[in-house]
Amino acid sequence: MAANGVGTAQKALWIVALSALIGFAAVYVIKGRSDNAPSAGVTAPTAETAASSDASSGAMAAFVKKATPAPLPDITFQDTSGKDVTLSSFKGKTVLLNLWATWCQPCREEMPALNRLQQALGSDKFEVVVLSLDRQGLDASRKFLDEVKAHDVKLYTDVTTKQGLALKLVGMPTTILINKDGLEVGRLAGPAKWDSQEAKKLIEAAMN
Repeated sequence: MAANGVGTAQKALWIVALSALIGFAAVYVIKGRSDNAPSAGVTAPTAETAASSDASSGAMAAFVKKATPAPLPDITFQDTSGKDVTLSSFKGKTVLLNLWATWCQPCREEMPALNRLQQALGSDKFEVVVLSLDRQGLDASRKFLDEVKAHDVKLYTDVTTKQGLALKLVGMPTTILINKDGLEVGRLAGPAKWDSQEAKKLIEAAMN
């Protein structure tokens, strides 16, 4: 009887592990890469990440919320005119920072939802910030947004891709919710339905 119980427990653990791997398979790994191509490998969430994952289901099930909003490095990137922009320059408004690249297929699938979110909630209190970590530069990133008809989000770029490492990204897309004080509320690795009601409630709660 005891052996049978152990076998059942082992099967349950395998199911949980397999589900986590399938859910994370849409994320392109970037850590440690120096070129502009997607990695063939994927990485599974750590035990710590899984334990701290938001308990909600549905569109935001993979959102990992911080127990206490945490500081972020004040990364620097460029706007479409080539001017340097710092993350701290957005203080005073809630920001959804999306990090992506032109070669990332899940990023392509996700971007229209981010554009619709900006249409719905964009204001002087909230902004979707899409930051391209792509060595191909501004023109390729702009073409990407044109192709998916994402015309309501402002384009920012980092051709060095170093800012992703500073933010401790595992892969792309990764989206970080930042409150008006510039602190990370939480993040989601992989694509998500950011125009869903669940996502909007999450963002509106961060704005209050």
